[in-house]
Formats: sequence, C-alpha cells, structure tokens
Amino acid sequence: MAQQIPWKPSHNPWLTCIPLMVAAFMFVLDETIANVALPYMAGSFSVSRQESTWVLTSYLIASGIAIPSVDFFSKFMGRKNFFIAGIILFTVSSLLCGLANSLPMMVLTRILQGFGGGVLLPLAQAINLELFPVEKRAQSMALFGLVVVIAPIIGPVLGGWITTNWSWPFIYFINIPIGILAVYLAREYIEDPPYARKQKNVKIDSLGFFALIGWLSCMQIVLDKGNDADWFGSSWVCWMTLFAVVFALWFFYIQATKKDSLIDLKVFKDANFSLGTLVQIVMQGVLLASLAILPQFLQGLMGYDAYLSGLAMMPRGIGALSTVIFIGTIGSKIDNKILVTIGLILLSFAGFMLCELNLQISTLNIAIPNFIMGVGMAMSMIPIITLSTITLKNEQMTNASGVQNLLKNLGGAIGTSIVTTLISRRAQAHQSFLVDNLNNMNDNFLERLQTYTGAFMNSHSLDYNSANYLAQNTLYNQMLQQANMGAFRDTFEICALACLVIIPLIFFIKGIKKQKNS
Repeated sequence: MAQQIPWKPSHNPWLTCIPLMVAAFMFVLDETIANVALPYMAGSFSVSRQESTWVLTSYLIASGIAIPSVDFFSKFMGRKNFFIAGIILFTVSSLLCGLANSLPMMVLTRILQGFGGGVLLPLAQAINLELFPVEKRAQSMALFGLVVVIAPIIGPVLGGWITTNWSWPFIYFINIPIGILAVYLAREYIEDPPYARKQKNVKIDSLGFFALIGWLSCMQIVLDKGNDADWFGSSWVCWMTLFAVVFALWFFYIQATKKDSLIDLKVFKDANFSLGTLVQIVMQGVLLASLAILPQFLQGLMGYDAYLSGLAMMPRGIGALSTVIFIGTIGSKIDNKILVTIGLILLSFAGFMLCELNLQISTLNIAIPNFIMGVGMAMSMIPIITLSTITLKNEQMTNASGVQNLLKNLGGAIGTSIVTTLISRRAQAHQSFLVDNLNNMNDNFLERLQTYTGAFMNSHSLDYNSANYLAQNTLYNQMLQQANMGAFRDTFEICALACLVIIPLIFFIKGIKKQKNS
C-alpha cells in the first residue's frame, strides 16, 4: 500500500519549513491584525463597532468551512498544488479586502480570504509534523509555535502601526508580497510523499459540505447578531439556532456513516488527539477573545489610539518569543504535560491580574500581565499540539490537522462572540447597580456635583443651571466608564477560570516518553 512506502524529503526539512511558516504566519496574522483597526473600518463603512466584528468572525467561519475539505482537495489536486492554490486565493482576496468600500464587500472578501487561508494552517502543520521523526517534533513544533502563538499576538501591534501611520487597507496589502514569496518558496521546496500525491477517482462529499456550510453560516449569524436581538428572546434567533443544530447533527451523521466523507471521525478514537484538541479549543477561544477585547478597553476607556493599544500588547509577543526559544532549546528535556500545565496556570494568573485593572493604570499594568500571558500561551500551545498528534500515523496527519484546526477556529469565533456579549451584558448589570448612587440622597454624589458645578462656572463663565447640567452629565459619563470597566474585569476573570478548568484534562494525555516505550 502507498502509505507503507518509506519516504524522506529530498530537501533539508528545516529548509522546507520556511514556506510553511511564511504561509501559515500570513494566515494567522490576519486573524488579529484587524482588531485594532475595527473602529476605523466602522467609520469608513458608517456602521457600528459591533457590526464591524463581522470582519473578524466571517474570516474565522469561512476558514472553518474550508478546513474539512483539506484532505479531499489534497488527494484531488495533490497536496503541494492545493497548498499553493490556497496561498494564491488568500493573496488575491487580500488585495480585494484592501479595496473594499462597504461592509458587505469587506465581509465577502474576508470570506474569500478565509477560504484561501483556512487550508494553509492545517496543511502547514501536517507537512511540518511529517518532515521530522517523533523525537524531533518538539523542536519542529517550537518553530511552528512562532506562527500559531506569536503571529496573532503581534497582529494588533503591526495593525495599529499601519493603521495609524498609513491607513487600514494596508493591513491587507502587505499580504501581497508575502504571498508571492510564499508561492515561490513552496514551488521550490515542498514535495508530496506518496500518500499525499494526486489520486484518481476521488469523490467529494457534497452533502457533507452543504451541511457544513449550513451549520457554520447559521452559527455565525447567531453569534454575531444574537446579542443585538436579545438572544433567545427573539424568535428568529431561536429558529437560526435550531437550523445550526440540525445542520451540525446532519454533518456529523454524514461523516460517521458515509465512506467518502470530508473528514474521518475515527481520529477521535485516539484519546491524545481528542483531549488535546479540546484543550486547544478553549485556549484558542481565550487567546482570540483577549486579543479582541484588550484593544476595545485601551481605545474605548483609556483613550489609546490604534498604534498605542497595539504597542501596549507587544510584551505578549516578547513573552511568547522568549518561551518559544526556551522550548526549542531545552524544552525536549521537560515533560510536555508539565509545560502545558505551567502554561495554563500562567494564563490564568495573567487573566486574574487583568481583573485588577482600573481607569488610573499605567501602561506597565497592561504590559506585565500581557508578558505573562505570552509566556503561558507559548508554553502550553506548542507542547499540546505535539501531545495531541504523537500517537497518530503520518497518513492521518492531514485529516487530523484539518479536524483540529476546524474546531480551534470554532473555538476562536465562539470565544470572540461570547466576550463581546459578556461585556455588553455585564456593563448593563454594573450600570444598573451604580446608577442608584447618582441621587440627591447620596452625600458623596452631592459633594462631587457641587465641586464640578463650581469648576464649570469658574472655567467656562457659565450660569449655575448650565454648569450643574454639565456636572451631572460628567458624573453620568464617569459612571458609564466604571460600568464598562467592571464588565471588562468580569470578562477577564471568566477567561482566567476557563484556563484553570481544562488543566485536569492534561493528566489523561499520554506523554512522549510513554509513547516511545510502548
């Protein structure tokens, strides 16, 4: 059988990794590079800040739809050809994103970008794992960690700098030269092993693909618009949720019963893969959620511009980079399960540190927890990818990587939508509590009101009534700021708790040493 043929790459494996890293970096970077530019896009398209989040989630959902087709198209076109086709589609759609002049056009081009880019990460991960023997995968995955961990972290920094100094379309235009370079390098260095070459009589699971589109599309609409429509208080949200559930059940039924299915669900029989994937889903949700709400906090409450908010998050990238170097050098001498556990504890600790934020903080109060979060994310994400795949055969890697990245994308989309809703709802709850203090029976309120009234009368030469009106308005706005601040603290706390909850799962995963000796 083809999968039994011994195969080794003709090029140096580390050289082959270059186009893989370039393409995957480009895709993952675009998951977060638009975060700090959303207010500018919302202004350009004359839409609300919440509506502009479609720019983020449409990309994640579209890539989620494309990911399960990776195994089929790799057999239909040959894996190398399909990888290059994905780069080309991603690069062309990036150009179209930069030229978009309305929100519908932007969402459509982001969907195309997601389709093209969605295949890059699972293919890069699968090829990278196949290039190296099991004992060297820790080092190769440390390199891969430069993509999956650092790219989404530096995205807001780069996006903020480009948006502030040029304009937001250039966050997409920069993909064009990178994409051209990735295509050239892929043609030169990537090659297909026998089991990944073009095959004859390959059938596509059209019903499964239709069910997948229905499931993810309905789910995206619910996640993006549910909060505006009061969730299940709206009949159309209930119906759309029902459609999403029905399509999802139909999709998994087809995958479990049909011979030529989009994905092979048998991979979930591997305990390492199932548990490791579950851990990564939660981590991806926390990662993308935190990267989505921190710029909102810094720009909305602290008055930072796009560049400064991205710069304040740079320590996360520094922490991740230093940890990747550590794992690549001596990480192989430490049990991966210990690394993942420590990383999750650090993530949780950083989340609890962010719970202590207030409106008088300095940039250092943002930098320290971000650095710790970067260390924790790199220390946990890289080893968990290795742990989740060490018990799989090379022939299973393409399918397994596709399934894993599909579920991680869903985790990221759901996490982003959940925190957006949490901030909105918790802000309302805090506002309801705090507004009771703004009354004439509260001595502190009356004292502050008189102080502000006198200040406005002196500084603006206003009469008492006008100054008193401005003073009340100022105090009300301060109350709204505190309510929003409380909502952000609550959301960071939930992210911290989510990291703690998944720690016990790590102890049920087989380590590399155990697998090698079995």
